[in-house]
Amino acid sequence: MARARYTATAVLGDLRAIDGALYAAVASTPTPTLDRALRRLSHAADHSKISLTVAAGLALRPGRPRRAAVAGAGAVALASAAANLLGKRMVRRARPDREKARVVVARHVPMPRSASFPSGHTASATAFATAVGVVLPAAAAPLAALAVAVGYSRVHTGVHYPGDVAAGAVLGFAAAAVSLAAVHIPPSPAFDVLIAGRRAPGGKTRWPAAVVLR
Repeated sequence: MARARYTATAVLGDLRAIDGALYAAVASTPTPTLDRALRRLSHAADHSKISLTVAAGLALRPGRPRRAAVAGAGAVALASAAANLLGKRMVRRARPDREKARVVVARHVPMPRSASFPSGHTASATAFATAVGVVLPAAAAPLAALAVAVGYSRVHTGVHYPGDVAAGAVLGFAAAAVSLAAVHIPPSPAFDVLIAGRRAPGGKTRWPAAVVLR
């Protein structure tokens, strides 16, 4: 037991070292063309303003767009609650030292007072993109790109470690799955997933399933 605990502690220490090195690499890479745009994007994503604006637009259209808006808004609510009320309070990771890492001032957004792990911005953006993308596949790619950009912007502006963003993304996927299940919205009919067991010799069922795109 003691050896397993020691190994786990050592692995976590190595992961923190990698996380810190990635943060430092981003901070030390000059990107003057991107700095202002990513700072504005990070600020615009506060309180899920971008996602909720998109949801409001979708809600104006009846049918599947409105159902996508409901699923997306529900996913954002779940992701935000899980990140801020559970994740941050349980882990209590300190925010990065932006001054020590010499993150240029042109990138700065206000440093949040909450804990660093996980990234709530990333969790909410990923949750929204995933839930809406399942219901409206045409929106999946642009919303996914936006979620990735929001997540990266939090590292670029110096308020999160990359590990915080990765954890936020995982949390967002989970929140989207729960939201979709809760509102009972099936995937778009653009996708047919044919789960057909194939009989192998000896009577055993062989997988995987076949996936057909119409």
